[in-house]
Amino acid sequence: MRLTHKVVLLAMTPLIAAMSLIAVAQRHQEELLAKRQQALVKRAYLDAARSELRHFVALALSTISPLYNTGRDDDEIKRQVMRQLAALDYGSDGYFFLYNDEGVNLMHARQPELVGRNLTRLRDAYGQFPIQLMMDKAKAGGGFVDYSWHKPSSDADAAKVAYVTPLPRWHWWFGTGLYVDDVDQVLAQLDEELAASVNTTTRWIAGISVAGLLLIFGVGLWLNMHELRLADAKLTLLTRQLVSSQESERAYLARELHDGTGQTLVSVKLLAESALQRLNAAELGDERAIAARTALQRAVDRLRDALVEVRGMSHRLRPVMLDTLGLPAALAQMAQEMWGDSATRFTLRTDGAVEDLPEAIKTVLFRVTQEALANIEKHAAASRVELQLDYTPAGLQLRVQDNGRGFDTEFFQRHPSRGLGLRHMRERLAAIDGTLSISSHPGQTLLLANVPKAVITRFSRQEPHANRQP
Repeated sequence: MRLTHKVVLLAMTPLIAAMSLIAVAQRHQEELLAKRQQALVKRAYLDAARSELRHFVALALSTISPLYNTGRDDDEIKRQVMRQLAALDYGSDGYFFLYNDEGVNLMHARQPELVGRNLTRLRDAYGQFPIQLMMDKAKAGGGFVDYSWHKPSSDADAAKVAYVTPLPRWHWWFGTGLYVDDVDQVLAQLDEELAASVNTTTRWIAGISVAGLLLIFGVGLWLNMHELRLADAKLTLLTRQLVSSQESERAYLARELHDGTGQTLVSVKLLAESALQRLNAAELGDERAIAARTALQRAVDRLRDALVEVRGMSHRLRPVMLDTLGLPAALAQMAQEMWGDSATRFTLRTDGAVEDLPEAIKTVLFRVTQEALANIEKHAAASRVELQLDYTPAGLQLRVQDNGRGFDTEFFQRHPSRGLGLRHMRERLAAIDGTLSISSHPGQTLLLANVPKAVITRFSRQEPHANRQP
């Protein structure tokens, strides 16, 4: 794994873990908050309901007290009390009820069918005996009872809290209640709102996490691309330095062969020829003289061949014309040496105003042409080779075209051990930001090497201006 990938992974993992823990902790805390909120709301609602029930019962007592405190216990006064309690109405679900100490219903403002029935064994939805519980609470002096009872407005059982108080002289007790199922609806609405808030917060956390991850990924990708660009730039620079070093070494060897070894061989050749002329002038006819003349003549011939070979090696390493007369002359000389005595017809054409080329570009184009012509000579079996240099405002283009047998360019590009010359040409041009394109089929192979004008200008600024040739 690359170092950049490790850094990105190291940055993303803690962020993901932290955001996940934050989301879990946030959800847990909001669940606890929801439970506490429900408990507080329910308790406040029930406290308000109980306070209101106390007020209603106190109001009812103040209403019936003038009748109850008269001291009369006859049926008429009791009926008046019942009528007054039945008349106390505060909504469709707000009413009073009246029972005796045996649990017999004496008055019910909403359910008259219960009047006269003993309801002590009546069970509610919770399995309780609400009348028995309220009766016991009234005998103890009064208080609150929680139970389930029929709700007139919804025609269904609902949770209810009641407050009862005794009328001990008549052995009665009465009370009223409030349905508290509304609090469940309020709590359900609070749960929905809280759930929506939790989901919104979770989405925000997820969005922030994704944004953070994308930012880290983007920065990592940028760093990776930046490192790749730096690596490519360093590799290109290294390639240029390597090519420059190779060319410098070639030039050094060429000079040594031409100026050192070549001159030494010339001197030896001249001395041998001088000695041979003296022997010939002496006109010695014995066998030793004849053998000496033969040996010297052979040495002169060998020296002449060695000089030709050394000069050829020197030219192949670094042609003198490339440095003195420029690129077109060097290419023409190379082609002449390669095909001067063969049946292959070679033409060189230059279009446009010949420009002053930097040393690096001249060398690369010369080596590319050298490799291309060598491939044509070895493999193409061509009868015609055309070389063209086009100097245009867009840059310099080198065209090498032959009418040989052609080759499969895709195969040579994919094959790991074939087409090394093509790869070397591409690498040389890439080192100076040039491009190479090749198209080939039987009867025609075309190689195009392009060097943009901007590249020529850049290399011109980098190299000394003295002694540059086109």
